Amino acid sequence: MISFEKRKQQAQKRWDELKATDIPVIYFGAATCGQSAGAMKVIEAVKQILKENKLQAKIVKVGCIGPCYMEPLMDIQMPGHPRISYANVTPDSARRIIESYFIKGNPLPEMAVGHFGENGHEVTDGIPRFFETPMLKPQVRLVLRNCGFIDPENIDHYLANEGYVGLSEALKKTPEEVIAIVAEAGLRGRGGAGFPTHKKWEICRSVKADQKYMICNVSEGDPGAFMNRALIEGDPHCVLEGLIIASYAIGASHGYIYINSDYLLAIARLKKAAEDMRQCGLLGKNILGSGFDFELTIKEGAGAFVCGEETALIGSVEGRRGMPRSRPPFPAVEGLFGKPTIINNVETLGTLPNILRNGAAWYKQYGVKGNYGTKTFSLVGSVRRGGLIEVPLGTKLRQIIFDIGGGSWKPFKAVQTGGPSGGCLSDEYLDIPVEYESMQAAGSIMGSGGMIVMDEDTCVVDLALYFLNFTQKESCGKCSPCRVGTWHMVTILEKIAKGDSEAEDLTKLQTLAETAARASLCGLGQSAPNPVLTTLRHFRNEYLAHVQDKHCQAAVCRDLVEYVIDPEKCNGCQRCLDICPTQAISGARSELHRIDELRCIKCKACYEVCRYDPLAGNAISIKSKRRVS
Repeated sequence: MISFEKRKQQAQKRWDELKATDIPVIYFGAATCGQSAGAMKVIEAVKQILKENKLQAKIVKVGCIGPCYMEPLMDIQMPGHPRISYANVTPDSARRIIESYFIKGNPLPEMAVGHFGENGHEVTDGIPRFFETPMLKPQVRLVLRNCGFIDPENIDHYLANEGYVGLSEALKKTPEEVIAIVAEAGLRGRGGAGFPTHKKWEICRSVKADQKYMICNVSEGDPGAFMNRALIEGDPHCVLEGLIIASYAIGASHGYIYINSDYLLAIARLKKAAEDMRQCGLLGKNILGSGFDFELTIKEGAGAFVCGEETALIGSVEGRRGMPRSRPPFPAVEGLFGKPTIINNVETLGTLPNILRNGAAWYKQYGVKGNYGTKTFSLVGSVRRGGLIEVPLGTKLRQIIFDIGGGSWKPFKAVQTGGPSGGCLSDEYLDIPVEYESMQAAGSIMGSGGMIVMDEDTCVVDLALYFLNFTQKESCGKCSPCRVGTWHMVTILEKIAKGDSEAEDLTKLQTLAETAARASLCGLGQSAPNPVLTTLRHFRNEYLAHVQDKHCQAAVCRDLVEYVIDPEKCNGCQRCLDICPTQAISGARSELHRIDELRCIKCKACYEVCRYDPLAGNAISIKSKRRVS
């Protein structure tokens, strides 16, 4: 086995050869978001185009660079020129780009979204720098620094970009010194609670035991959340490097990665990374000649939301049903198989190599006092520029949603932060900084990083019902405040959405939510009522409209609205008839159309197509039934 330094030199040479290649290099975003958008079809099409035109090029599959709304992304780097990025590429547009750029030398600036200015190049043919585009410019990429740039299945790419330097530096120090550096950096757990990372480590380090464990929590069950998956798919080695650093610090010789079994691509890339690490002497016995031994197990979970809770996760790893247990003892003292165990989030571990490589002072230049560093978020929902982002802690919600995300498609209404366990914040909270304490004071949480933007077409009653339905089904059922409380809350919300509720139901709903929050056994049960509590707090008038007026302002609660065609405006264009999925609309061309209420599922498709048809003149309207209980 060659030495680590020799392997790094070889990796650097191969990386330099790739960057200075005399044939074009085509990069494709091939993470889950890219593949879902059709990247693999584009890759196959590009191979065929190159073959047909007898062109040479090297194809490199990379992870998600962030702007998922642009996928599939294709970047082309011609020899001696900067890498140029093209968005929403199809097989047809790929043919046009390649044949123009490769054969005619025209990169088609009108189709490009940005360039990366490598090799000292500035603006090319009017194409802006990729990281100067609106979504990317306000961001700071620390943990995501490699995502979208390296082949996640090629360890040489990681080694050539300062990979495992942080681990090498850590192994030159004592475990206590490593913990002290992390403490000085002020790193807080990115799993949601924001507990200081070093404090958990110190507790575990101080416990005497013949075996200790380190677990990386990839149990990402929040609807709309994909930060952990995307990081592993784009840069698995940064997470594995952080896992070994943390294990060394607490004295653990065995680590687990607990990951959702449906994260197929992430699992495959983790396994490939682990194999490559072992061949490089980065896994197994005597890592980097330090005397530190470490083994790794990848444990696939069923994706249960409750297994995001530490003690439930431990139970699942042990082969039992994932159910929380009372604490103390805390896992740091008595965890997996009864041994001291630390569980850290993917992003927490992915941040460690940066801190050990660059130092605590470097890390503290990002963020704000008490909330140092950056945080990744999955920005989704009714937002123009959705995707994976990374910003310094302390960034305001307004900047994230409007500057980075481009705002909502229709007038902004609210943002749900922290997933099902988080809270729904109205526009009056847009100027609060995204910090652990400020988010909690607003009645929400930062969570692991899910951020769902909502516009005027969102009904808060429907929103609360959706999240409560989710947490109620995901409840392990161990404690009655969560098991029974969430069921009763769902029942009341269903009554409100159907117009069958009374004024006292809001009082019952509030009381149930507060009781479940106080009395549930684990953090997930305690936070499950947050969507109800925050929507009641910030959008009480909307609840009252449902209860008193039997009216849904957003026209989402189907039992409270009806669709009506104005006979004076309908010109019989049949666009609504063509788009109706249940054939509830009838009428001959150029004649008045009618809606069959028994068939109508109130999907809003006819309203939307008529609303933006200048010929029809918005002939379809949504009206409240104004039912009386």
